[in-house]
Amino acid sequence: MIFRRRARMLRSLVCGRLGPVWMWKALLFFVAIAFATQLLGIIFNKSSAQPAAHSIFSSPDAQGPSLGSCQPHTHIMFLKTHKTASSTVLNMLYRFGEERNLRFALPLGYQLGYPLPFNAHRVKGYRGPRATEFHIMGNHMRFNKPEVEKVMPADTFYFSIIRDPVALAESSFAYYKEVAPAFRKAKGLGDFVDDPNKYYDPRLRNNHYARNLLWFDFGMDNNANFSVELAQHGEATIRQTFRLILVSEYFDQSMILLRHALCWPLDAVVSFSLNARQQKPSSNSVMSGSWVGKAAVAAGVGARAGRSQGKMLPNLSLTDHQREKLRQWNALDWYLYKAFNRTFWEDIDKFGRAQMEREVALLRMRREILGRVCLKDGGKPVEAYRIRDKNIRPFQSGVVKILGYELQPGLDNATRTACLRMIRPEIQYKDLLDSKQFPRAVQPQLGQQGQLAAGGAFVRHDSSRTGEKMMMGEAEMERERDWGGSRIMKSNQTLKGVREKERLR
Repeated sequence: MIFRRRARMLRSLVCGRLGPVWMWKALLFFVAIAFATQLLGIIFNKSSAQPAAHSIFSSPDAQGPSLGSCQPHTHIMFLKTHKTASSTVLNMLYRFGEERNLRFALPLGYQLGYPLPFNAHRVKGYRGPRATEFHIMGNHMRFNKPEVEKVMPADTFYFSIIRDPVALAESSFAYYKEVAPAFRKAKGLGDFVDDPNKYYDPRLRNNHYARNLLWFDFGMDNNANFSVELAQHGEATIRQTFRLILVSEYFDQSMILLRHALCWPLDAVVSFSLNARQQKPSSNSVMSGSWVGKAAVAAGVGARAGRSQGKMLPNLSLTDHQREKLRQWNALDWYLYKAFNRTFWEDIDKFGRAQMEREVALLRMRREILGRVCLKDGGKPVEAYRIRDKNIRPFQSGVVKILGYELQPGLDNATRTACLRMIRPEIQYKDLLDSKQFPRAVQPQLGQQGQLAAGGAFVRHDSSRTGEKMMMGEAEMERERDWGGSRIMKSNQTLKGVREKERLR
């Protein structure tokens, strides 16, 4: 009784002097909120202060084995031969140059005047011999050394890549079936090889794809009659200019030799195969909607190639006897391949075969690691129509399917950027570099209504399940038609002069 009386007196004293209880409860509530807010702020600040996760591309493994005190080459000319894995090599050059803000000798369209001999005025931004420093040149051209030397510095490193003419012919037949008249008429590659003169007319444009294509790309006459003296002269001419000739069949070994020749880090020569065709048909062996790609664009046969939809995949099977006949038909290419293949293995012997094996193993391991990080589904190439992002969807040509890749989702920004560079197809990559190098020019983007082709022709394309059909602009078709040597560009002609002459003819 006394205790309860004293408690009531204490409550009345406290309430009277210090205020009501609800005020204290409210005060304690706000103090608790303030404390919690401060605590959370400290936690978030600590979290944001943590260093960002390092990209796999910045790890020590990206550099590879030491190259000593050499300095990386930044003046590079790559002769991009056809159907030799050259698109994969060009991707490496694009990546290396973009990462270091180097200047590319880019074409006005997508090829440097091919199949005409190269002329310096085909380079976008060219203003006269050595007026502008270009670091890297690598788009398709028919080699013409005096004109190339007008564009590239004197210390430029020249290199190229070759392939066994039989394998090259198989790929060329599949890729250019609707482009080269000699191939278009033949039922299959074996049919063509059995009697090539029945189908081949050297006067017809784009038939250079059907004979001695390497010899042609190096700037020589692919229709010349074979002789040992001629072949030796051609080999010597190439050796005078090109410091390294890679071999497609030994691509990884080629990349090690190239890395040491250019003094580049390992990741600069790690790649995923680009512009590769599907080796086996899918469940439906008929193309249900093939789209016309850069081969058709460059040759000006978009409409005709568009009619290839629904055609069966080409028959590439050959007997041993037919393979030998194919080497005879491409005798000049076969001579070059044997000569530079010998030199290639001599270079490997000088490098050291054991050392080569170790560095190739590191290269393949690094490719596998980057493939797991960068690519969806373990890095398995997929058909173009399955790739949702048009910026990494490869263009298609004729009746064969060109495969591409999808990026792994959830990558951090630095890793995603590096991975995207490795799988970006050639045409889209060229457009990106062009827009960076010439930011004031209007650059139609892929996925919009169209894009510029060689010489300023406008290429329109329509999205479809299998890709995008591309049709050649009239200006390009007019400039490139009647290829047979009648419109070979003289070394000092400008593009303006060429166009004026063509209007008069």
